[in-house]
Order: sequence, then C-alpha cells, then structure tokens
Amino acid sequence: MDAVTDSQQLARLRIEGMTCAACSARLERVLGRTDGVLSAQVDFASETATVAFQGAPDLPAAVRKAGFEAHPAASDAQQRAEEDARQARTLRRDLALLGLSVALTLPLVVPMVLPVPMAPGWLQAALATGVQGLVGARFYRGAFTALRHGSANMDVLVALGTTAAWGLSSYLLATGDAHLYFEASASVLTLVLLGKHLEARARRATTDALRALTALRPERARLERGDGVVEVPPESVAAGQIVQVLPGERVPVDGEVVEGHSPVDESLLTGESMPVEKAPGSAVTGGSLNGSGRLRVKTSRTGSASSLARIIALVQHAQSRKPAIQAAVDRVSGVFVPSVLVIALLTLVGWSLVAPWDQAILRSVAVLVIACPCALGLATPAALIAGTGAAARAGILIRDADVLERAEGIDVVVFDKTGTLTQGQPRVLERELPEDALRLAAGAQKASEHPLAQAILDAYPGEAPSPIDAKALPGRGLQASVEGQEVLVGSPRLMRERGLPHDAMPGLTTVHVSVDGAYKGRLGIGDSARPEAREALDALGVDAVLLTGDSADAAQKLAEGLGLTEVYAEVLPQDKAAHVEGLVAEGRQVAMVGDGVNDAPALAAATMGIAMGGGSDVAVHTADITLMRDDLRLVPAALEIARATRRTIRQNLFWAFIYNSVGIPLAVAGLLSPAVAGGAMALSSVSVLLNALRLRRWSP
Repeated sequence: MDAVTDSQQLARLRIEGMTCAACSARLERVLGRTDGVLSAQVDFASETATVAFQGAPDLPAAVRKAGFEAHPAASDAQQRAEEDARQARTLRRDLALLGLSVALTLPLVVPMVLPVPMAPGWLQAALATGVQGLVGARFYRGAFTALRHGSANMDVLVALGTTAAWGLSSYLLATGDAHLYFEASASVLTLVLLGKHLEARARRATTDALRALTALRPERARLERGDGVVEVPPESVAAGQIVQVLPGERVPVDGEVVEGHSPVDESLLTGESMPVEKAPGSAVTGGSLNGSGRLRVKTSRTGSASSLARIIALVQHAQSRKPAIQAAVDRVSGVFVPSVLVIALLTLVGWSLVAPWDQAILRSVAVLVIACPCALGLATPAALIAGTGAAARAGILIRDADVLERAEGIDVVVFDKTGTLTQGQPRVLERELPEDALRLAAGAQKASEHPLAQAILDAYPGEAPSPIDAKALPGRGLQASVEGQEVLVGSPRLMRERGLPHDAMPGLTTVHVSVDGAYKGRLGIGDSARPEAREALDALGVDAVLLTGDSADAAQKLAEGLGLTEVYAEVLPQDKAAHVEGLVAEGRQVAMVGDGVNDAPALAAATMGIAMGGGSDVAVHTADITLMRDDLRLVPAALEIARATRRTIRQNLFWAFIYNSVGIPLAVAGLLSPAVAGGAMALSSVSVLLNALRLRRWSP
C-alpha cells in the first residue's frame, strides 16, 4: 500500500468469516470497487484488512457485501485484550467441537487400520451424520455465502466433497449395498477441522510480537495537576506536562526526566537486554518499564505521535503489506478453486466411463479435498508476520514487505560517518600534554560553549578550576586566566601567530596549549568509532563503503581503523544522494545507513535505507528499516532477518505448489482416497505454518 497522504485516511479492520486465500482475494476485489476506497489489502493470516480511503465509505457494509463481518481492529491495550479473549474463546469452542468430531469418527476409521469388526451400517450412518451436521455446518455456511456472492472458496470444495461421499454412502445403505464410505466423509471433515484448529493456533503465535508491543501501553498516567496528582489516560496528556512514574510502572509517555534516578528496562522496544540508567535530562520512551526509582517526566509526545505508537504502526504496516510474489499468488488463488471444480467434474465424468460410478464419485471427492488452497494462502503472510515480529523483538523495524524483495540482492552497504560509524561526540583521542597543563586547559574551557570544549573537559578526570577574564579568539581558540596563569587553548593558526609550535595531528582536530607563553603540548580531538563497528562490518558479508562530509584525513584514519578500503570524503550533504545513485547506476544493490537530516536524500536514493534509531526523525521516516538502538551490529542482523524471511516465503510457496501439483494428479489418477487427501491437505497447511514459526526463534 502506498504511503498515505494528508487527504487520505487509513483504516484497519478485523475480518470474521474468511476460510482461505480465495476469501481474502474476493474481499480485496469488493473493497477495491467500493466508492472512496483508494486501495485495500486483506491479510488472511492475521485476519485483517488495511484500507486507504477518501471521504466516508461504508467499509463494514462493503465487507458484509462480500459475505464477511468487519470490526475495528484493536487500537489500544484494552481492545487488544478483548480481542485476545475472543480468540481464546473461539479456540476453546473449536477444540471442543474437534474432540466431539474425533470421538464420532474413530469408530469409523479404526476398523480400516486394525483387525476389529466394522460397526453396522445404521450406526456408521448415525456417526457420520453427526459429524456432517455438527462439523460440516461451518463449511456449508461458508460455501453458501461464497456462492451467493458469485465465487468459490475452500468451503465449497469441502462441502461438495464430503456431501458427495456421505450422500453416496447413504444411497448405498438404503439399497442394501455393503460397500459404504461413511468413514471418508467423517474423516475428511475431522482432519480439515484439525488443520483449521492448528492453523488458528499457529496464526495466533505469529502475531505474538505485535501483541507484546500493544501490551506495553499503560492504561493510566499519573499527571501532576495543581498541587496533586490525577490518573488520566495517557493520550490525554499534553506536551510539556509532568507525569510521575513510580517504581515498577510502565512509562506512559515519551519525554525527558526532570527529577529522579532509576534503571529503565527498554528491552521490548529496543532489543537492549540491560536496563538503562535514567537521570535528569535523560530521554524516556512510553512503554518502557521503570525500575527501582521514582521519576518525574516532562512529556514530549503522546498518542499516535509517541515512539511506541509509531513502532506498532510500522509493524502493522509491514505485516499488512504484500510483497510482489504474494500478489501473484493471490491472482492464482482467485482462479484456483473454480479450476479445481472443473477438474473434479472431468474426473467424475472420466472415471464413470471406465469404473463403477461410486468409485468415480470418490475419486472426484479426493480431487476436491486435496486441492484446498490453504497452504498457498498462508505461505507468504505467515512467514512475513513471523519474520517482522522476530525483527521487532530484536529492535529492528521493517517498514514494509517490499524490503524483503530488495534485501536479498544487497551487495554493498554505504555508511555515513558521524553518528553512524562513530559515536557522534568529539573526544580526545590522542594526548601529548602533561596532566597539570590539561587541568589548566580544562579550566579555561569552562568559559567556552564550543563543541570541542566539552571534549577537553571530559578528558580531565578531576574538577577543573574556574577561569577569569576569559576571551574568545574567533576562529582560533580561547584565552583565559586560570589560577593566575595565562592559558591559551587553540588552533595551529593561533600558535603560529604567537610563534609557538603548531604541527597538526593527521586525521584529527589538533588543539594546542600554552601557559604563560610557554608551549605545553597538544591534544588530538576526533569522533571515535563505535566500539561494535568493526564487529558489525566484519559480519556484513558484502562490501562496505564510507561516505562522509568530513576531511579526507579524518575519513581515512577511521577507515583504516575499521578495515574499510572504499572511502568518499568531503562530500557535501546535497551530493550524498548523487554518490549513492552512482553506485546504483553501476548495477549495484545499495543499502545506505545514516542518522542525520542530511542523510535522508541518500537513504531514499538507495535500494534500501537503514536509519539509526537515535537519529533524526527525517532519517527514520525516510528509511526502509529503522534500528531502535544505536548498535551497528543490528545492520547485518537486519539484512539477515530480511533474507531469512524471504527464504522462508520461497520455501513455503515451493512446498505449497509441490503439494497441489503432485496431489491433484494423484487424486485424478485414483491413487488417493478422500480420507488420505484430507489428511494431506491439513498436513500441508500445518507444515507451512510450522516452517514460518521457525523464524520466531531467530535472534541477532
């Protein structure tokens, strides 16, 4: 689905009544033809529809027109809890019905595999009729709804097949024939119901990550109002207001700590396993879990603008998007069931010419049962939901399914320097200065607001003295009196003007220090590489490129330390995108990793954009993948999970297509009984889901 503009609105609906991929394809067509609807995507695996629209179309009415029921998708923790309870009730009800169906079917099936006498015909009929009436009712309802709306789905196949087997057996019983096939209709319905139950449980498991995220939303916020504290819904808190967070509570809003110290667990938001210590000035994110201290937090963002809401929206968006391969599968599914009905009819006619008509009916029933396209419909969405959910738990947000298509071909990763490969904070990296001179230099820097001043202050471990008569020397440095001594801290140019040594340190910003006219030494200031940068680059498995606006010396020094050989330095912000486009024009598949506003055009120009989570909002909104914590090791991890998800989709589709490609000819040839066909159909859906669920065990 394309990005939603200001004039468009987006609705997510929970859909009831879908039984296979053909249902979702039909609903998409109906919604797409509804006035005011710009686009619609229906996900059978998560039972949701995502609709972009203008105006006020009656979406529930359109869904009912297609034969289903629509309800607003859960948007907060309470609604999610209610939906979870509803799903749990449905699972329990289906499990009870499955138990009854098994109990009625076993007396029919056991004599087929064990040397025990077969029940009399009248008892077989009673048992099979109970299964046909109790279990078959749901398939009859689904089939009737589909046919009433001019289409066919899995329910049509199951209803036709089992009714034919049951009807044939009833006729043979009435005419005194001893060859009955009640076990075929009963076992098919029981196996299909078993498959649907296992499928529902597995589908629920694939959405665990999203449920875990929505469960992070606290229902109340302790808002300071006047001289007291009142409890209000978090969405009613305005920016700038103060909320209190007690020990053990979840932070209700995004904001900044103004009072208190406490470790905060952000693991479900960022994937970081260790609690992060928070103090006044620290940023906190709504949904994180406060530790042992009491915090007062000044609100910055709430509601849909909060980090948690945006994370949930990104995950929902990714899981509702369909990669190109799924669009092709949906088109196939739309014509699959009618094609199977034709094949079953031809099978019936063909076998009736060369075999008894009861055998012809059973073989056409096997065709109807084996051809149910559940596995095809589940192959892509199940893997997509499991993969994006696993990524979200690790702190990797995949914006949409198209990323999976692009990730597989990535052969070069371009990194910004400052704030991406480096920590984004100037530090003293080299020191040729005595401790006493460093102490005086740090004291002089107390009077400066220059970015390099903090680096010098941080380099001195103790409390530096305060300066007097400090005087800024624009473009050159600072002069101050510290403990009665004249201290000069400045650039090589300042030293040259004073006739003092002024050699620069290659690749670093050099700061020289003199005291009372005597040269004391120099400091090399730079932005140090992230401690995990080398490990992340080694794990990439593809070429890495450094692209930066910094000087060639600084870029080369960093590149040598990290083992990078391809470096583009002194690149203006507006030219970064051109460099990326140049690589793409060479036929390379480029992933761009950045964090700043100036990186946004390059992120958009790349085959895939990856934004560091601590970067600017512009970069995060432009990127295809957002890393929720500033850990470069998540870059190769993001490529890994995207490729693993894509690989799982291909595996699922392969086995689903193979299953139908092999199963239907076998059924046409009379080599599959309806009971075996039903078991194989159920097994195919479950195997696809279990393969997808392997992704839930992935971790970076």
